[in-house]
Amino acid sequence: MRKLLLSAAIIFALVSCSNDENNDKNYVRLVTASNTSGMMSYQDLNDSNGIVYSFSLNGVDNDGIYLDKNSMDVIVASRSNNRLEHYKNLEDAISGEANDIMLSSFSSNTEFNNPREIAVYNDKIIVTQDQSAANNNTNKLFVYQKSSNGFSLLNEYTVDFKLWGIHLQGNDLYAIADLTSDLVYFENIFNNASGIITPTKRVTIEGLVRTHGITHSSSDNIMILTDVASAASDSDGGLVIIENFSSVFSSTANMGTIAMSNQKRIYGPNSTLGNPVDVAYDSNTNRIYVAERANGGGKVLTFSYPSMSGDVMPITSRLEPGVASIYLLK
Repeated sequence: MRKLLLSAAIIFALVSCSNDENNDKNYVRLVTASNTSGMMSYQDLNDSNGIVYSFSLNGVDNDGIYLDKNSMDVIVASRSNNRLEHYKNLEDAISGEANDIMLSSFSSNTEFNNPREIAVYNDKIIVTQDQSAANNNTNKLFVYQKSSNGFSLLNEYTVDFKLWGIHLQGNDLYAIADLTSDLVYFENIFNNASGIITPTKRVTIEGLVRTHGITHSSSDNIMILTDVASAASDSDGGLVIIENFSSVFSSTANMGTIAMSNQKRIYGPNSTLGNPVDVAYDSNTNRIYVAERANGGGKVLTFSYPSMSGDVMPITSRLEPGVASIYLLK
């Protein structure tokens, strides 16, 4: 296990670093995964020492990550092994100062190829498959059911747009359409039989170049999207925040546009946002956590919720090579 202590002086120098919501405001944990290092990180955000724990995973390339609030087990979408992988007893690994966490015996079969993100609701897990030559250029959503015995594939949904970030709000799914500025919505997605499915609604986000990360807070009625803009640039990314989201979204026609007047935006060199690929939000502290993939080779950034659009500096920043996914457990 690698343990990194972020002191107040380091944080000051750096600044100058989706999604369960319950009633325990004193329990906030942040986990991330990398698509280059084979590592995951864990941080207790209530720990004043700022200790970040790192553990090696079974494969080098991992994307979506989830931390179970009951068992403290970790689920990742492994792009190295093209399966869901289940890691046991994270807290035991921390207390035992282990270098890795234990891969359990019930990883999924290899039904998907080139996964990007996962979203979890109760015992259902959705995995996005982004098109590639290895999967016949097919974009799919795979639905699994988790039990004490493992992951069982329930459904496979084929969609006509490139996939990346997703967010489950109960039985409804929000997804971004990669290579576009569009947000896609599937109402009651679990009611669909396997096969080709059509979105309930698709809208364009004005001024956003290329969506990737997504999170939604039902308590604050806020949607946050990341913009990686040009993948070749490490300085042109941003965050788009849509307040009063349910009203804004419902009042926007299918294939319509959510105007910039309905957005708060964080863009600019001070933000250090280049390719922000994933995002999480804490509605209790109004903090936004970002997996920034390009700037500095990978950083975990923390922003205070903005009062207005602008070029806002992160309040904390830490280097994390290849960071590709981020999840906040409350």
